[in-house]
Amino acid sequence: QVQLVESGGGLVQAGGSLRLSCAASGRIFGSYAMGWFRQVPGKDREFVAAIWWSGDSIYYGDSVKGRFTISRDNANTASLQMNSLKPEDTAAYYCALKSGRASRDRDDYDYWGQGTQVTVSS
Repeated sequence: QVQLVESGGGLVQAGGSLRLSCAASGRIFGSYAMGWFRQVPGKDREFVAAIWWSGDSIYYGDSVKGRFTISRDNANTASLQMNSLKPEDTAAYYCALKSGRASRDRDDYDYWGQGTQVTVSS
């Protein structure tokens, strides 16, 4: 079993920055990828960014490209640096993990964290 714990959410003014972290623990073997998704009430969970641990594949959602950066901090921790935040970035942010290459499809991910709230005020 794999556990994912997100941290770093909070309240920030528009134009500000936040850094989210996701720590993975448990039975993790071989090649895997970690992704970030976000969700607001009443809407589908939206892809934000993903990184493949064993290679150089990194993907971003169109709405965050150029503002957000996903990175691998160490063996089991990934971060999402969010700059130039906008009110429309307000959402619950979820970390997810899958075996193999990174993917933009939320249905490809096997494990999910509990989420951390990001609120951007105008």
